[in-house]
Amino acid sequence: MPILTAPTTTTSTAPTGSTARTRVLAGRRVLVPGGTGAVGEGVVRAYLDAGADVVVPSRSAVRAAELHALLGPEDAARLHVFEHDYTTFAGAGSLVATMLDRLGGVDDVVAPIGGWWAGRRLTEVEDTDWQSAFVGLATTHLAVARAALPHLPRQGAYAVVVGQSAHHPVPGSGLVSMEQAAVLMMQRVLAAEAGDEARVFALVLGPVRTRAVAGEPAWVSAAQVGSVAVALSADPSLTSAELGLGDGDAARAVLEELADRTGR
Repeated sequence: MPILTAPTTTTSTAPTGSTARTRVLAGRRVLVPGGTGAVGEGVVRAYLDAGADVVVPSRSAVRAAELHALLGPEDAARLHVFEHDYTTFAGAGSLVATMLDRLGGVDDVVAPIGGWWAGRRLTEVEDTDWQSAFVGLATTHLAVARAALPHLPRQGAYAVVVGQSAHHPVPGSGLVSMEQAAVLMMQRVLAAEAGDEARVFALVLGPVRTRAVAGEPAWVSAAQVGSVAVALSADPSLTSAELGLGDGDAARAVLEELADRTGR
């Protein structure tokens, strides 16, 4: 595993071409498991733009290298991408321990962990389907939360990313609906158990436009998902909540509301 280097202090703004990026999260250490995915890429970009140090573990060295190459050299010093398992309690615990040792802490977590499964009714699923589409993903989410949340400072934010299938049954993809609903309930329980000690959010997405999937213009974009996550991290007065990002208009409305609250 590459050695993680301590975050460096940056100025409040830094040039990007002809524009300037506001470093509202300079010095923050952000963990993004699932950051090599299409939605995760938007989250990683947003936190880098905000000045944070971003840690992206991947179970695939190839995916890790692809993300580093894709994002380019500008933020390379603050982007820590490496191969590391986080799908088990032991793996996630080791990952967080590495962050604590090498970076001195973990301030925020965004977990766009997941995938898609389809093809069978619930009465037709096989054990391999159950283990991969439900047990494996639900375990991964809990493993990361269990390892990271106790170390987050009060001003930090923990955000899970789920789809609208958490609320709506999808025939033929029932395991996805079940797993997403379980993760959403995990967020609610974590928030209830944490009280005022931690901020735990759920971002509930509709179909997402990404670099890989153009989708429809009305869809929420991966960049918008990242912007909402950054806004939650940046304002410690925001308390645990579930935010619906069903489409691009909903995401813009959420961002406008968050901006109004913070006066930015």
